[in-house]
Amino acid sequence: MSNPNPPPSSEEALQPASATEIPPPPEDESDADASTGGGPTLWRPEYVRFAQQLCEQGATDQEVADVLRISRRTLYYWLVRHPELRDAMRLGKDAPDDRVERAYYQRAVGYDIDVEKCFQYQGAPVKVRSREHIPADPGAAHNWLCNRRPDKWRKRQELTGPEGGPIELKSSIEFVDAADEPGTVSE
Repeated sequence: MSNPNPPPSSEEALQPASATEIPPPPEDESDADASTGGGPTLWRPEYVRFAQQLCEQGATDQEVADVLRISRRTLYYWLVRHPELRDAMRLGKDAPDDRVERAYYQRAVGYDIDVEKCFQYQGAPVKVRSREHIPADPGAAHNWLCNRRPDKWRKRQELTGPEGGPIELKSSIEFVDAADEPGTVSE
């Protein structure tokens, strides 16, 4: 049986909540970008709001470019040419980044969660609310510390010689004549 409500495509899922449609690019030549020698630019000031909303939903630069129907290279060009777009996207990315940071921190230290479980008691469904503890993840804690306190927790070690000095490497090569070795055949 087919699903009557299939999941949205990645482009549909990333549509700005308040947008029903992204404005089409301009049709006339009056919006041409003479400085690049190219044809008409696809830039629209409305894209600032759309891009910020997409970034607030966690969209990557590539996903923003896909929804705006431009290349990532064009998006990066616009970020240089239109500081309002750059600022809006940076601001839009802050909220999801903060959320992920909080979630990662909680995973590193552990947390409690309210749960509701359903059981069957004497033939009738019963809902039971309880609180469960999600233990800390040592790997997440280690990564957190490596990033936040690299001087104490960095993954690489610096090796030093005696009294903190440089390590002295000594090597020697000894050449041996094969004819002098027992069991060898000389020509």
